[in-house]
Amino acid sequence: MADYLTVLTTTDSANAAAALASSAVTARLAACAQVDGPVTSTYWWQGEVETAQEWRVLYKTTAERYPALEAHIKAEHSYDTPEVIVGEIPTGSREYLDWITEETRQS
Repeated sequence: MADYLTVLTTTDSANAAAALASSAVTARLAACAQVDGPVTSTYWWQGEVETAQEWRVLYKTTAERYPALEAHIKAEHSYDTPEVIVGEIPTGSREYLDWITEETRQS
């Protein structure tokens, strides 16, 4: 796994997305969390095709902090099975990556 990651989740309201973003950044599990939406999601759930508006939260974090971020998302999320998808950041500006490291450092 790369040293730096983006982590994506979705939720059912702007307020829920803002709370997930804020709580993870406050806990230093992510250096940044961006919220966008609404987006329209169509998906299978419990044997039925559903369509709903959702808001995306995209976190920037380190591989070291990922397990705690995943646990946080699952604990704080209102969905039974929250989306948690990880993308590796293979490279980026050294200053930005250093900032992610610094802001997710455990005290």
